[in-house]
Amino acid sequence: MARYAMLVDYEYCTGCHSCEVACQQEHGHPPGISGVVIREYEYELDGRVRIDNMPYFTMHCDLCMPRRARNEAPACVRHCQAACMEAGLTHDMAEKAAQAAKSVLYTYKPAK
Repeated sequence: MARYAMLVDYEYCTGCHSCEVACQQEHGHPPGISGVVIREYEYELDGRVRIDNMPYFTMHCDLCMPRRARNEAPACVRHCQAACMEAGLTHDMAEKAAQAAKSVLYTYKPAK
């Protein structure tokens, strides 16, 4: 089981892309490359159009392990304007995910 996880309560994600910019700046990624990308999903529910913004973590995401080693939050979490992202141990994040209405749990297992 992966030891670390990112919990996103996407009910509150506004799609501001601050997480993408923070990741790119933290890691020095070139334009178009990021550890997190915001995807927009449009659908109809009860006769109304709904839009969900969902952060999607790419293969470039390492949950900012160097920052975590310094006891700092990942760059995307630190700069999330909606405060809808949280990182921590997988079992802790899974417990919190069970309480959220619309959440996604992404896990990360550092290479040995």
